[in-house]
Amino acid sequence: MPPTRPASPSGRAPRVVLVAIAGGSGSGKTWLAQALRRHLGRRAALLSLDDFYQDLGHLTPARRARRNFDRPAAIDWAALAAVLDGIASGGRPPVPRYDFTRHTRHGQSRRWAPRPVVLVEGLWPWVRPALRERFDLRIYRDTATPVRRERRLERDTRERGRTATSVRRQWREQVEPMFRRHVAPQRDRAHVVVGGELEETALADLSRRILDLLPRPRRR
Repeated sequence: MPPTRPASPSGRAPRVVLVAIAGGSGSGKTWLAQALRRHLGRRAALLSLDDFYQDLGHLTPARRARRNFDRPAAIDWAALAAVLDGIASGGRPPVPRYDFTRHTRHGQSRRWAPRPVVLVEGLWPWVRPALRERFDLRIYRDTATPVRRERRLERDTRERGRTATSVRRQWREQVEPMFRRHVAPQRDRAHVVVGGELEETALADLSRRILDLLPRPRRR
């Protein structure tokens, strides 16, 4: 069970709605999270699981490159839990930032700006039972494997300085096996499964569902 949220000055715990968005690499989960944030406006903030990868600064560059970044053990789960605790209490916890070109954390964290809705996107946001129950809504992004593979190839060669050969090898040896083992099973515990292209009406419907989770103002 998640820890009890600290009380606000009024004596009531701040209500922060946590929405998790999971899916395989290249599934479009980041796009979905950003689209929902645009629909929700200033009521929502975005948190990426990618920023919680373990800092590998103590390893040589060659050893860093050999790490399997597609298994849950690559994440600093204690740091994520601490940030979620701070967010749930209405605080402003420091959020780490990750440099994928060097596999290390940036020296300077970003300060969290509290919002009533927090969208948490990543490969496995609810793979751990202790975190799963924290989320008020769990959305799984279901996308065909060939589409995901091509998106991953385009992203890693363009944004992360990788060669096409290394990306394809990593996909074959790590990404897809870890997807089947750790990512895909989350689909069974999702509240909503989203596949294919999403129209604006579908995004609006999802946004309304999220807003319905917010506490309604009490009438005097």
